[in-house]
Amino acid sequence: MTAEPAITLIVPTLDSWRQLPRLVQSLQGQSWPHWQVLFIDGPSGPEHRHWLQQLCDQDGRFSWHPQDPGEPGIFGAMNQGFAAAPPSSWVLFWGSDDWAAGPDVFANATDALIADGLAADALTAAPAPDLLICRGRYADAASGQLGRRTAFHWSHSYRRSLALGFTPPHQATLIGPGARARLARYAPGFRLSADLDYFLQLSAHPDLAVVLRDLELVHMGDGGISGQQTRRRLQEVRCAYRRAFGLGWAVPFLLRYLYRLGTVVIQRQRATTSRQ
Repeated sequence: MTAEPAITLIVPTLDSWRQLPRLVQSLQGQSWPHWQVLFIDGPSGPEHRHWLQQLCDQDGRFSWHPQDPGEPGIFGAMNQGFAAAPPSSWVLFWGSDDWAAGPDVFANATDALIADGLAADALTAAPAPDLLICRGRYADAASGQLGRRTAFHWSHSYRRSLALGFTPPHQATLIGPGARARLARYAPGFRLSADLDYFLQLSAHPDLAVVLRDLELVHMGDGGISGQQTRRRLQEVRCAYRRAFGLGWAVPFLLRYLYRLGTVVIQRQRATTSRQ
């Protein structure tokens, strides 16, 4: 009998306690119970840490650790979470302004994991999944109004999909024990795009098993620091593609932004049509 998978959510925080209630409530309302949350807190003030400690005292599924100064930045906090999560757990990285898209999203996501795990048990040549990629949707952090969708478009293989400029949304991608055994850290030197680099480096493993699920898993607060540092993001994205594809880096780089531009245009056209 295949054991039910467990999910560890890693949430870096920094004086963000006013944003966290929506995330917390969306998790406490889940119909599927096998999850836990680990907050990795930067040098927050006493009010924020008091809020975290009070939550953890009230609900044992939440815990928090101060961020290690040797692991700076948001991806340093995520690396600390990678190391702290149980080895058998699936890992999911959220921000303070993210929240579950519905009360049954974890149940629906883990149904896919269990089904694929049973298939792998029945057919010994089939690997258990290493990544489960769902969909996300951006939302206004203040009002919760939903906006642009994110999804990973499949083209024959995981590596080829990445080479065509498609990127898994990290807040909607469950990272399994198999993927963590291959790579369990984000690379240093990336402030904004270490998640892209991580997925690209994983794609170098030809035996990586990836499952896509047509499920809107998470609503993501729109307007983080990455949107305010366009030049650095472009530099880091270029670096990530160069590390993965060498001299061919320009193809996925250009396709990535052409696809995003096309998505924005289509969504604006749909919004205009709906108002008419």
